[in-house]
Amino acid sequence: MILDDFLVRAALAGVGVAFSAAPLGCFVVWRRMAYFGDATAHAAILGVALSLVLSTSIFAGVLVIAMVMATLVSLLSGRGYAMDTLLGVLAHSALAFGLVAVSFVSGVRIDLMAYLFGDILAVGKSDLVLIWFGVVFVLGLMRWRWSNLLMATLNTDLAYACGIDPRREQLVLNLALAVVVAVAIKVVGVLLIAALLIIPAAAARTFSRTPEVMALLAAVTGALATIGGLQAAYWLDTPTGPTIVSLATILFMSSGFVGLTRRRLSRGMSPPGRGSG
Repeated sequence: MILDDFLVRAALAGVGVAFSAAPLGCFVVWRRMAYFGDATAHAAILGVALSLVLSTSIFAGVLVIAMVMATLVSLLSGRGYAMDTLLGVLAHSALAFGLVAVSFVSGVRIDLMAYLFGDILAVGKSDLVLIWFGVVFVLGLMRWRWSNLLMATLNTDLAYACGIDPRREQLVLNLALAVVVAVAIKVVGVLLIAALLIIPAAAARTFSRTPEVMALLAAVTGALATIGGLQAAYWLDTPTGPTIVSLATILFMSSGFVGLTRRRLSRGMSPPGRGSG
């Protein structure tokens, strides 16, 4: 079967994560929530540790802890702490407790590197099923809540006037991010998940005139970075997760250069203003 090829499984897993991360990455960029994605990813290490201690599914442990983090952030925001302070405390506390808990479990130090930086080449068929289950869930949730999330992102007062609760939409977005973190940990690891969320969306922003186009281009950019990163890692014998993110960064820099060149050309071709005489 075609899924017996580990490179095919890796490509399918990476493309799935790119597709699910694309619309969420757009909201992360629009809402300036980059630190939240990083905080949720760091908290995933605590989920890994608890899964190892309790001998349960890694996916389930990461998903539960990521959702707890998302819920805590939603509940505690606006309660006297600045958002960056709150995220910093929760993220680094969860990461520290997770690393301490892992140290008490024997024989997991090598595996811990895979959770930190990803091990996409080790994705199995069961992992692939879980990843694509999460992809379908996230895309379905985004399709269902897209208009409400956009309204809550653009103008909270207008959202309230339309009967939309921005805090509820924030919670929906946070929970969707938790699912993406859980499915992406095998692909790029907790230290690079935020990069895969932000960089493709930032690269797509240059060429997008509508939110929907930006989400689509972000998905294409993420998929290209994944497939190209897999090939580059195979040829260069480099770590796969960091190579994927490095290629995404190159695509982002290229898009920025193209956008800058296009703006300079448009200014150069604009007709001169009329004189006052």
